Amino acid sequence: MTTRALPAAKTAKPSQQPGSEHLRRMAPARDAAPSGAGRQPASTSALAGGGSWWPWVRRALTLAFFVVVATMLFRYAGTVNWREVWAAIRAYPWPVLMAAAVLAGATHLLYSTYDLLGRHYTQHGLRVATVMKVTFICYAFNLNLGSLVGGVALRYRLYSRLGLSSGQVTRILSLSMITNWLGYLVLAGLVFTFWPLALPSSIHFNEASVPVLGMSLLAAAASYLVICGVSRSKVVQLRGVEISLPSLPVALLQVAMSCANWLLMSGVVYLLMPRELGFSEVLSVLLIAAVAGVITHVPAGLGVLEAVFVALLSHRVPEGQLLAGLLTYRALYYLVPFAMAVLLYLLTETHRKSHDALPEIEGT
Repeated sequence: MTTRALPAAKTAKPSQQPGSEHLRRMAPARDAAPSGAGRQPASTSALAGGGSWWPWVRRALTLAFFVVVATMLFRYAGTVNWREVWAAIRAYPWPVLMAAAVLAGATHLLYSTYDLLGRHYTQHGLRVATVMKVTFICYAFNLNLGSLVGGVALRYRLYSRLGLSSGQVTRILSLSMITNWLGYLVLAGLVFTFWPLALPSSIHFNEASVPVLGMSLLAAAASYLVICGVSRSKVVQLRGVEISLPSLPVALLQVAMSCANWLLMSGVVYLLMPRELGFSEVLSVLLIAAVAGVITHVPAGLGVLEAVFVALLSHRVPEGQLLAGLLTYRALYYLVPFAMAVLLYLLTETHRKSHDALPEIEGT
């Protein structure tokens, strides 16, 4: 699935800058002002034009949100029996840890192939190994630093340095994101419909609505597949943007790749959880935690993942064992790949700088 912006209207002037439409709408009001009217005060004109204060307010609100989250995490950490948690971590058998590490490596390897779909659709000439390296680095940064840093900004930086245009990078990124969440829709739809999670009594939620939500998610995924299979033009317009759809076989490949990736992720957590929990329960809670992390915009879902698991499963197993499994999961799935990605990124930057300096050295 690829995206490209619609052509500009014929009436638009080439020199038109972003926001000029807004200025044209304001022009009649200015022209209609009495000739003797003086200039507006600076503060008033800033408000009328949507001045520069709003970005600062947004940053302040974001900072306040993270301060509140950090305070809540700090207070919660003070109530945890950390001796129990560390004892549970030390009690993991080495075969279990090795199996979890293998699954964690497999899911990162699989996700690294997502951008190969974009390579196929954009027809760029980068090598498969190069594409997979870029995807691995960006995904590890995305997990630990947030989607804007890893998933978007770093992808544009690395791919543009490799010679791809912004349009190509946008199409690669869009297809990768759709692939990731398409499998989420399918798996969440299946577990919510056929294996709904038994919620603790402290959570007041209409459990009868969970299968309805599951069927809605399955319907959304099925709609995507139907459109990819039926649409002749393979182009859909959404809010002024043309979306080029893949063929049905490629869409089915997206579903298979994404479902496999989410299942591998859940497999890592499942291996580290007490045996009282079934795989479908772990999968359900992990999917819920993933959405909660996206909504809160907390990098790496720090504290969000743990809060969701404790809230939904602490009535089944001791909290210390839950936290032990999640901390080990973070180490294997987040921190170890992030350390490898940082090393790869630094090596890539060093190689690029030495390569750029070669013409200067040869010319001396």
